[in-house]
Amino acid sequence: MRKCGKCGGRLRRVHRTFRQRFSYMAIYQCRECKNREFVPRRFQLHFGAACRCPRCGTFRVVRLKERDRIDPLHTGFLHYLEKLAGGKLHHCRWCRLQFYDRRRLASEVAAAALVDKPAATPSPDAAKPDG
Repeated sequence: MRKCGKCGGRLRRVHRTFRQRFSYMAIYQCRECKNREFVPRRFQLHFGAACRCPRCGTFRVVRLKERDRIDPLHTGFLHYLEKLAGGKLHHCRWCRLQFYDRRRLASEVAAAALVDKPAATPSPDAAKPDG
């Protein structure tokens, strides 16, 4: 049984609208706090700034230099397009799945966001001494 991420209560499945059927596989609602949790469709894992595992959706993936012959390679039309678009080989630590993705790792995206963030400069009025 699924549990609420907010209060830990039991979740129950609720009906989706016609529009929500295209975006979510399921919608759950907590019985106690009425919090809703959404389960996205798999194709949505291909969108976003960071690389995600196509099976479990985790951001904890590593880049590989060459293909490992033991772990399976994820196949499919979208993954073939990822490879053609210049995607690099990645490996999920949890699913033990190899796949191609064109996006950067989540740690690289976070580091780039810190570099792009401007440093806080003090205002000229704050530097003047009182007196």
